[in-house]
Amino acid sequence: MATSIRLSRGGSKKRPYYKIVVADSRSPRDGAFIERIGSFNPLLAKDDEKRVVLNVERAKHWVEVGAQPTDRVARFLDAAGVKERAARNNPQKGEPGKKAKERAEDRAAKLAEAEEARKAAEEAAKAPAEAPAEEAPAEEAAAEQAEG
Repeated sequence: MATSIRLSRGGSKKRPYYKIVVADSRSPRDGAFIERIGSFNPLLAKDDEKRVVLNVERAKHWVEVGAQPTDRVARFLDAAGVKERAARNNPQKGEPGKKAKERAEDRAAKLAEAEEARKAAEEAAKAPAEAPAEEAPAEEAAAEQAEG
């Protein structure tokens, strides 16, 4: 019989409470179990000692017999020093998806175009301000010739 050490949910809606149980791997999550070896209350603070209560001796026994813990229970067993758990590494975990990357590229292109347009507008604003100053004497000279 394949056994697993897993969580069995209890508690009311939006107020979870889990029992750490040893059960046949084919039985349902909240169904029949062989032995209850602890509890887990996720509502308590992470540093609270009552958050995870585990019977370490029974956990060692079931691991030696061949019971396979789930990922979450394996964390608890590792913290208790019962079974060593290899740390997982997922380098793509925080990386955005394909569409998010495309949106970011589009946004960057639009910002670059807006920046170029702003610089061009500033240069255009500076150039006409200088040009009338140069043209003004020529207009004055034309006006003087018309008078004289």
